[in-house]
Amino acid sequence: MDIEEIIEDLIDQNANDFEISKLIKEHIKSYLGSLNEIFVENQGKDFLVKHAKKIDQFIILIYKYTLRKYFGNYMPFVNSIPVILVGMGSYGREELCVYSDVDLMVVYKALPGYNIEPMVQSMLYLAWDAGIKLGHRTHKLEELVPASNQDLTIKTAMLESRFLCGSKLLWMETERELLKIQRWQKKEVIAQIVNAYEERRSKHPMSMEPNIKEGVGGFRDANTLSWICKILFGSIRIRDRVPEIIDEEEYREFRSSLEFLFRVRSALHLSAKKKQDVLNLEFIPDVAEKLGFENKILKNAQMQLASKTMSAMHTIDVTCKIFMRKLTASILSQPTRLSALKKGRVEKGLYVVENCVYASLKKPSPSLSMVLAELQQFDDPKLNFDISYVHYIKSAHFTSHNSKKIYKQFRALLFQHNLYTLFSLLYEASLLQQVIKPVRQILNLAQFDGYHKLPVDIHSLHTLYHLENIKEPFIKSLFDDLCPEGRALMKLVAFLHDIGKGRKGDHSELGAKIFRAYAMKLEFSEQAIETGITLIKYHTLMSNTANREDIYDERVVLAFISKLQSPQILKMLYILTYADTNAVNDNIYTGFVAKLLREFYNYSLDMFDKEELIDETTKRLRKENSLKKSPEFLALSKALQKKTLSVQSNFFFLKQKTSAIVQIVKEAEETPIDSYRYKISNEDHLSINVIRGQAFNIGYLLGKLTYLDLVQMDIYKLFDGKKYFQIDFNEKVEACDIELICELVDNSFDMNKKVSLKKPIILKGEIEINCEHSKSYALMHVNTKNQHGLMAYFMSVFDEHGIDIAMAKIQTIKNRTRNLLLIEKTGLLCDNGKDILDYFY
Repeated sequence: MDIEEIIEDLIDQNANDFEISKLIKEHIKSYLGSLNEIFVENQGKDFLVKHAKKIDQFIILIYKYTLRKYFGNYMPFVNSIPVILVGMGSYGREELCVYSDVDLMVVYKALPGYNIEPMVQSMLYLAWDAGIKLGHRTHKLEELVPASNQDLTIKTAMLESRFLCGSKLLWMETERELLKIQRWQKKEVIAQIVNAYEERRSKHPMSMEPNIKEGVGGFRDANTLSWICKILFGSIRIRDRVPEIIDEEEYREFRSSLEFLFRVRSALHLSAKKKQDVLNLEFIPDVAEKLGFENKILKNAQMQLASKTMSAMHTIDVTCKIFMRKLTASILSQPTRLSALKKGRVEKGLYVVENCVYASLKKPSPSLSMVLAELQQFDDPKLNFDISYVHYIKSAHFTSHNSKKIYKQFRALLFQHNLYTLFSLLYEASLLQQVIKPVRQILNLAQFDGYHKLPVDIHSLHTLYHLENIKEPFIKSLFDDLCPEGRALMKLVAFLHDIGKGRKGDHSELGAKIFRAYAMKLEFSEQAIETGITLIKYHTLMSNTANREDIYDERVVLAFISKLQSPQILKMLYILTYADTNAVNDNIYTGFVAKLLREFYNYSLDMFDKEELIDETTKRLRKENSLKKSPEFLALSKALQKKTLSVQSNFFFLKQKTSAIVQIVKEAEETPIDSYRYKISNEDHLSINVIRGQAFNIGYLLGKLTYLDLVQMDIYKLFDGKKYFQIDFNEKVEACDIELICELVDNSFDMNKKVSLKKPIILKGEIEINCEHSKSYALMHVNTKNQHGLMAYFMSVFDEHGIDIAMAKIQTIKNRTRNLLLIEKTGLLCDNGKDILDYFY
C-alpha cells in the first residue's frame, strides 16, 4: 500500500503525530538503506537529482498531512493557503548529497483566519521527528529582501530557490521578491561574493586530503560562478553562458570534472555514513571501490581515485578563475583602472600594473615559443600574473615535439630570479608538461606516505619556491655563492627531484636517468649534468642519514660523503635538502632539524680532508652493493643482513669474497657470546681462523707459535661483541702438530696464561701512530725487519694495556714486515703514545 494511503487510514483512526512521524521515519530509513544499490545504477548529478526528488516527496507528504490535520474535511484550495515550501542551497539546485542538510525555506503571509505560524511549526517538528536533517528559514513574504541583506550566505541560498509545494500564487509573489534580491546592488554583492571566495580558498588549500566542497577547485567554486550568473543573467545555469563567456570545449571539461566530484562526494557520504566532505585517507579505499576503480600495475585503485579527484579540482579551479574574471571584468573595474592599464602597457593587449601582469581577454592565442620569449622580459621576483594572463596563454599552440628553439628559450627561464612564479603560471595553463614532458607522469600524483602533504607535482613546485626563498642566511649564502649555471641547475634539480615517481622502480634512480635526458636537451655541460644526476640520485640521503643514523659516527659520515664525490655537491645537496624538507609539510623543517642538518653538513665537510678513508669507504660501498645482490646474502635473515652491513671494518668487505663474508657472519651468528669456534687449515700453509665471543689471548697464541713465520693477520670486529681472526703462516706444519695447535688455541681463551717473549729489534721511526686518522680510530704503521715473535710481542703489549685492535693487516715482503693496525682510540694510546712506543724501542 502507498504511504499516502496508509497515512489516510491512520488519520481516519485518529492517529497522533508520533505515529505518523514513526511511519515516515521507517520509510526514510528504508530508502536511505537502499542508496548503496541505487548508487550503483545512478551516479553523479543524476543520483543527486533523484535523491533530491525523493526528499521532495517526503517533505510534500509531511506538508499534505499537516494541512489534513489542521483543516480536516474542510480543506481549502491549496493556492488559497498563503504558504509555500522552497528548497535552497544544494537542495534548491537539486544537488543534494546523501547526508547533507536539507535547506528549506517557508514563505507565508500572516492572513487572518489561517493561523499559519502554528501550522508551520507543527510541520517542521514532524519533519524533524521523521529523521529529516532539516535546516530551515521561515519568513513572511515582506521579510525576504531585508533577511537576504543580513548575511551573504542567506542571500546566495535564496538565489538558488526552487519551488516545492504550496500556493503557486504566493510563489509568483515570492519570485518577484527574489528578483529584487537578485538585482539588489549587483556590483556590491558580487564584490562580497568574490571576497568570500578568496577567503574560503585561503582556509582550504589543496592537500592530499582535499575538501571537495569548500576547498580550492571544490563545489563552492562552481557555486560561486552560479551565483554571479544568477545576479547578472537571471539563471544559475553555467551552460547558458556557452559560447558567450566559455567555449564548448572548456565547458565540457569543466562539466566532466564537476560530474566526477559529484560521484566522489556521494560515494564519500555513503562510505562515511555521515556528512563528510574531506576525502580523508581512511575513506579512500571504500570510495575507490564504490566508483569502480581497479588496481593497475603502476597505480592502485586508491591512487587513481586521488589523482583523478585532484585533476578534476585543478580543472574546476582554473576554469572558475578564468570564468569569474570574464564575468566580473566590467563589473568590478575601478574608474582609474583603464588609465593605469594604459600607463602599464607593454604591448597590445599586455599590461603590467602594480607588479601584476594582465592580458586582454580578447588577446589572440600565442604560440608556445611566443609565450616563452615573452616571459623572459618578466624577470622580477615581485611580479605575479593575473588569471587573465593564464587565460591568454592557456590556448597557446605548439607542435607535438619541441624544437631546439623551445628548449633554448626554456633554458633561459632557469636563469631568472622568479622561476617558481613562471613555472606555477605554466603549470596552471597546462603548458609545463609540454615543455617538460616527463612532468605528465607526476601530475596530480598522490603520495600516501604519511609524510608528504601535497601531490608530487605541487610538492615539486613548492620545493622550487623554497629554493628561491631561502630564509636561513647561511644556506642562502651557499646558494648565492654558486655560479649562474650552478643556480640554474639547482632550480631544475629542485623541480625534477621527484620526477621518477609514478614509475616502477627506485624513483631516485629513475629520476636521475630522466634528468640526464632532459638536461642534455637544455645543453647543460656534462659536469653540470653529472652533478644534477648525483643530487637527484641522493636527494633523500642527507635527510634520511641525519634523522636515522648517528651523524657523529665517522663511518656514517664517510659512507655519506663517499657517494657525493666533492664538497661542492655536498653544499648543493644541503641546499636541496633544505628546500625539499620545507616543501614536504609545514611542521617538518623545525629548529631541531635545521641544527641537525647544519652540524651534519659541517662535520661532513671536514671529513672530505680524509681522502684515504673516503677512498676505502667508496670501495666498500661498491662491495656492499654487489653483496646485496648476491643470492647467498639475500638468503640470510633480514636481521643478519643488517648486522653484516654494520661491520665497521672496510677491509673486511674489501678483502673477503662474498661467499666468505656470508660464511663468516653465519658462523658468528651461531657462535654463543660466551664461547668461540675455530678452524685450522694446513693444505698450502698453516691458517687459523677464529670467531670468538669471549676474550681471546692472541698474544699468548702467537708467542707459542713464534717458531713459525707469520706472514699475515687480519682482525675484524663483527657484531654482538664478536671478533674474527685470520692468522696465516708462511709454511705448513706436520700433520701430527695439528692436535697441539688445537690445544694451543683452546688454551688461548685463558687470559691468565703468559708466555715469555723476546723483545724485537725495532729502530726509531719504524713505528708511526696517527691519532688523527679518524674520530674513532688511530692508525699504527710498523715498517721493520721481519722477526719471529714480532706480532706476538705487539699483541702482548696491547693486551697488557687494554688496547683494542679493530683491524690488523700484516704483510711481509723481502724480509721486511709492513703492518697496519687500526686501533680504537683510547686515552691509553693517544695520551700515552710515547710511553707505549718505549715498549717497542
